[in-house]
Amino acid sequence: MAEPRRLTFDPIAEAHRQWETHGWSKQADAMAVVTSIMRLQQVFLARADAVLRPLGLTFARYEVLMLLSFSRRGGLPLGKIGERLQVNPASVTNAVDRLEADGLVTRQPDPDDGRVTLARLTPSGRRHALDATDAVNGQLFVDVGVPEPTLRRLFALLAELRRAVGDFS
Repeated sequence: MAEPRRLTFDPIAEAHRQWETHGWSKQADAMAVVTSIMRLQQVFLARADAVLRPLGLTFARYEVLMLLSFSRRGGLPLGKIGERLQVNPASVTNAVDRLEADGLVTRQPDPDDGRVTLARLTPSGRRHALDATDAVNGQLFVDVGVPEPTLRRLFALLAELRRAVGDFS
């Protein structure tokens, strides 16, 4: 995959300047933060998908595998998967469909509630989750471009922002 051409200036800083020039100084900082987070989401998602593509995964499917691998019984109700990953039911269904087609997950009725469907990791799914984690740890999470103390501060600041906008209590 070809690297996109790098700009010689920061377009978000330019947008910030334009916001101030047009009389929106009060909103300029928030606009720049929101836009920066959205841009970083695009960058990191593209990087994650590039690492996971050779394993036949997208980041969304990887998240499902990891959530299932962290569950005590290796399986969760589809609704719980959506709740924990904070995605809509259609996204969960799509991800589980693909993982099931690849033999990484099975669907089973919940023995405690026949109305509920569980997604369960297969042994192959568990191995695949570990292989994928080795890949993202070694190629994506090993170095995102800032030192560890900065990462910790950034995580704390983003958690504060997420809490403030109602992402969690």
